[in-house]
Formats: sequence, structure tokens, C-alpha cells
Amino acid sequence: MVEIEIDKQSGFCFGVVTAIAKAEEELASSERLYCLGDIVHNSAEVERLQSKGLQTITHQDMAVLSNSKVLLRAHGEPPETYITAAANNIEIIDATCPVVLKLQQRIKAKAADTHSGNTQIVIYGKAGHAEVNGLVGQTAGRAIVIENQEGLGKLDYSRPIALYSQTTKSLEGFQAIINEITSRMQPGVKFEYFDTICRQVANRSGHLREFAARKDVVLFVAGAKSSNGKVLFHHCLEVNPDTHLIADASQVEPSWLAQAHTIGICGATSTPRWLMEQVRDKIISIIPDATVANG
Repeated sequence: MVEIEIDKQSGFCFGVVTAIAKAEEELASSERLYCLGDIVHNSAEVERLQSKGLQTITHQDMAVLSNSKVLLRAHGEPPETYITAAANNIEIIDATCPVVLKLQQRIKAKAADTHSGNTQIVIYGKAGHAEVNGLVGQTAGRAIVIENQEGLGKLDYSRPIALYSQTTKSLEGFQAIINEITSRMQPGVKFEYFDTICRQVANRSGHLREFAARKDVVLFVAGAKSSNGKVLFHHCLEVNPDTHLIADASQVEPSWLAQAHTIGICGATSTPRWLMEQVRDKIISIIPDATVANG
């Protein structure tokens, strides 16, 4: 007998849930709503909302838009976006994640602190990522983005450093950056670091490792643009070599399931539950007598 289980903790984080709820609420009474960037890094969910009237735009599009409504996704935006909206009579529907918003405020306050003029504000995160762009914007472009330890050569260890993290980075990676900066700081120079990682996201890695280790085969569902998906997929792969990254049910290969007795389905913080359920249904079409754990 084959058992299929969808991981209960996989799927949208609360920030994405809120953004999509705001979009659907607005679309229920409007024919069109613009969203600055993909509302979530999952093409299937983006297409579902597009069918309801959500239109994705770029910052260049927004610059020439006027008299419209624009939703800001959970990742957050730099101050320039709000300035553009005010100038163009654009109504902002702000779905910035509360965790991201709090981080933006902390970085903005540090940048505005007259005593921190000589302090290097450092962000551990992915350069060019929407959240990181929003964070750098709080510092008028002063912040230095560090993706990994190789980037630490950008810093001046004779000057004070204030380190923050993109909310979706790993705790292990952040600690490694802290340790390395600490070892390089010149004596007597101030080094501050602030743990700004979202625990709802960070705690998923350990949980998913346990989930994947209990299964014969794991199907990890995530969009190609999801950074979080790539990280969590590799956590699963490390403990279970029979883990497969797929975008949707059409990519399920029957040969993967041939010898499996337990099949796990999980996903990223940008993966909708309905997409994982479609994968479950695809497996059932391949193995009709399979049972589903937890309903």
C-alpha cells in the first residue's frame, strides 16, 4: 500500500496569505488591479490571479501610470515607490509583510541616526531581490549587500558595522557571517548585528528535513523564481536523495514512484496549497489504490 502525505506546514507564509487576500478582496469589486512585480514567486498562482484581473507591472510601468490602484506585495518597496505613487495619483494597497515592514523601519532609523554616519549598514541577502531592494532603499542606497562570505571583502573593518539580514535567509548562514565579521573586526571597533530572520520561514528547514527523511520519495513543489524554494528543496535533497523539484503536477514522472511506499509532497513559502493538492491527485491517477494521510 502506498501512502501520500502533503506536509501541513508547507505553503504560503502569512505575509503572502495576506497579500493574496488583499488582492482578491480588491478584485471582487474592481475589474483591474495592478501589482508591482509578481505577487508571489509562483507562476501558477500569478496566472490564477491574472485571470481574475490582477495585472503585473514593473517600476518602469508604474512611472507612467496614473489614477490607478497598485498593490505592493509582501516583499516591500523602497521609499521612491511611494513618492512615485503620490506624484501620479496612484492609490497604494500596501501588503508589505509586517516582519519586513518592521525591518525596514529599523534600518531606516539606523541610517538616520546622526551617530551612525560612519557606520556601515550591511544586509545579508540576495542582491537584486525585491525585499533587499526595499531595505537598501531605506538607507538612500548606502547599505552594502552581502550574499555570502566571499562578499565580505567589501567591508572596512576599521569602521563600525551594523549587520541585518533579509527575513528569509537561513539562521546558519547568518551566524556564519556574524562569526566571520567578528574575526575580522579591528580591536575596539563596534560591531552590531540584529537577527531579523522570520522564524516562520527559518523553522521550516528543520521541519522539512524531518518530513523528507521519513518518506521514500519527496516531490517538492516550487516556482522557478522562488529563492526560498531552492533553499528548502536542497534541505530535503540532503536527507533524501529521492527528492524531486517540480513546478506542477504535469512534471510528475511515474518512474519516480514505482518502488515507493511513502510519498511526501511539500513546497516553498510561495507554493499554494491547491498546487500541492493537484500533485497529490496526479499521483492518485498513477497509483489508484494509494491512500492519503491526514485526509
